[in-house]
Amino acid sequence: MKFFLKLFLFGFLIFMGCKPVNQPIKIACIGDSITYGAGMYNRENNAYPNQLQEMLGDNYEVKNFGVNGNTLLKKGDYPYWKSDKYSEALSFAPDVVYIKLGTNDSKQQNRIYLESDFENNYKALIRSFKEKNNQVRVVLLLPVPSFLNDSTSIWNPIIKNEIIPITKKVAFDTKSEVIDLYQLFTGDQNMFPDKIHPSSLGATRIARRIYENVIFKAEDSRMQFDTLKLLERKVSNFHGFELTDFKYKKISCKIVTPKRIARGKPWVLRARFFGHQPQTDIALLERGYHIAYCDVAHFFGNDEAVNRWNVFYNFMVKNGFFHKVVLEGMSRGGLIVYNWAAENPEKVACIYADAPVLDGMSWPAAKGKGKGSKNDWDVFKKAYHITTEDEVANFKGNPIDKIEAIVRGGFQMIHVCGEADKVVPVDENTRIFEQKIKEKGGEIKTIYKAEIGHHPHSLENPTPIVDFILRATNNKVNFAVITAPASEYRSGAGWIKDKGWWHQMEDINNLCQSTKDLDILLIGNSITQGWGGNRNFTTYKPGQEAANIHFKGINYVSAGISGDRTEHILWRIKNGNYNANKPKLITLAIGVNNFRFNSAEEISKGIEEIVELMEHEFPDSQILFLGPLPTGLDAHSERRQKYNKIHKNIAYLDERPRINYYNLIDLFSDEKGNLKDNLYSKDGVHLKPEGYQVWGKFIKEKYNELIK
Repeated sequence: MKFFLKLFLFGFLIFMGCKPVNQPIKIACIGDSITYGAGMYNRENNAYPNQLQEMLGDNYEVKNFGVNGNTLLKKGDYPYWKSDKYSEALSFAPDVVYIKLGTNDSKQQNRIYLESDFENNYKALIRSFKEKNNQVRVVLLLPVPSFLNDSTSIWNPIIKNEIIPITKKVAFDTKSEVIDLYQLFTGDQNMFPDKIHPSSLGATRIARRIYENVIFKAEDSRMQFDTLKLLERKVSNFHGFELTDFKYKKISCKIVTPKRIARGKPWVLRARFFGHQPQTDIALLERGYHIAYCDVAHFFGNDEAVNRWNVFYNFMVKNGFFHKVVLEGMSRGGLIVYNWAAENPEKVACIYADAPVLDGMSWPAAKGKGKGSKNDWDVFKKAYHITTEDEVANFKGNPIDKIEAIVRGGFQMIHVCGEADKVVPVDENTRIFEQKIKEKGGEIKTIYKAEIGHHPHSLENPTPIVDFILRATNNKVNFAVITAPASEYRSGAGWIKDKGWWHQMEDINNLCQSTKDLDILLIGNSITQGWGGNRNFTTYKPGQEAANIHFKGINYVSAGISGDRTEHILWRIKNGNYNANKPKLITLAIGVNNFRFNSAEEISKGIEEIVELMEHEFPDSQILFLGPLPTGLDAHSERRQKYNKIHKNIAYLDERPRINYYNLIDLFSDEKGNLKDNLYSKDGVHLKPEGYQVWGKFIKEKYNELIK
């Protein structure tokens, strides 16, 4: 009887469109060879759906329905519609479906059907999944770029100029979500060994972006434009998202609405040139941010412009938007962005400024090295009621004059500038502004583009800008704590041919199981891998001689894998057999490979997660906890500053039983605090054989102290 009752309840939940408790969320990855994982090392583990599954865990069921060479077009040479995988995907009845098709449709024999059939075929594909599950989330993945030079094959201009715009229209018309994979890889040919298919690391990039989308927590609080009685309101398609143009208080305004709204309703207020170089705005829309615009053209950031923005800000906050706004200003937009921020520092979440004008005397006045603009200078003077040269000389209405007020807000800033900018010279604007901000204790990050002028604005791949904004608004996913395997094959790391990360991991597992009376287990990255030992698939062992001396008579296993970051160590400890023979002492040195990808705070959290996991997984072991080994040759370098922040954050872990924390910076530094060049390689990361002698001596001493 209980069985039939459970069966009835299960059927009822399905009928009502609800997910039964404890049933995994089903994710279908639809696509071509890029989804399948063609051409990459260890496709079975490294194709993006497989990596996504590992990151998401048991509460999700991810299946790869990619088919090599398939098209979205029904009239294509190999239509996905005719594949067995399509039928299997429909039968799977997914809760979420990610569709990445269109690459093969750009081939010469297929592109002739794009204009007539692509849109309708795409909409039909979406309908077919909704007929199986009317609650399904449909997410369209824009194709990655092609770097082929053969115009008859997979051809990037067709992907960029035809397939992507149609896909965005389909997303708009069907209210489907959309993720722009194209901009994640544009200009990044090194991720495509054969110029078409992403490498295993490219698959990692895709998996992480989709992971963000899967775990995204949305709120249902869409703006009800109909109730506001706004003038001249019209709706249009902005790269697959809904753009509403309207008049508020007789001022032209715009709001672009994301498909799923991030909790707290974060928003961006963009100054000037709306829609120009929109890649950052698109990426933020995908992540649930609204993009807003309030016209202040021809005011050059004067009081009237500030007042307009005050009115618009109040309108947005009254309608439920977050009380701190992200400000975005390109070129002359820098004037209003910073002048408004100086008047409203408590209302600013962060600022992204791109080749910004920060001093009107530089542009448009041309009182420095820049070309200036006579017409704009006349408008500028009129906007500020400037009529005499004395008023010009005494003018204090520029952002460059308001440093203290700006710093008072405590918000972070990022500037992206071309070093060869002759319109808004960097030395007269961002560089002097940056210097003054830092002198007053403010936080500003700058990205200078070598040999680039005033245009193009932004970055081809806006990830550094987007990540900055996400971090500043507390919405950045910290991948340093997301348990995940690595996906690389690193020939330069001394790995035997075809023995990539998964082989290295398995080799370590076998050694941990076979080494009886295990005295020391060394966990880490390439620096730890360098100890050598009995590893079967590595050839580069700069620490072997030191190990022979300091670990003589001691059973040890080097569990270091080149390239590993905190998230990979988490996965290895959770899924490995490292405690098979209960090591007496475990050393942990990790985090340096995270420097490129994560903030000091994010890396610290990742290290903390590892230590907590080790306490649970190794209840009988002493843990020699070193954090990242010293890095940054110069004691005053940014790299060293990041290192110092991490160690400041993690030092408290020394208070835990069995955790023995040491910062080894003094051991490897000279009297000036710089890393000793006889111990370190020129990269300021890897140890020379002499460095291993110092480290080995330290480990042996601590082993003697801790293991009675």
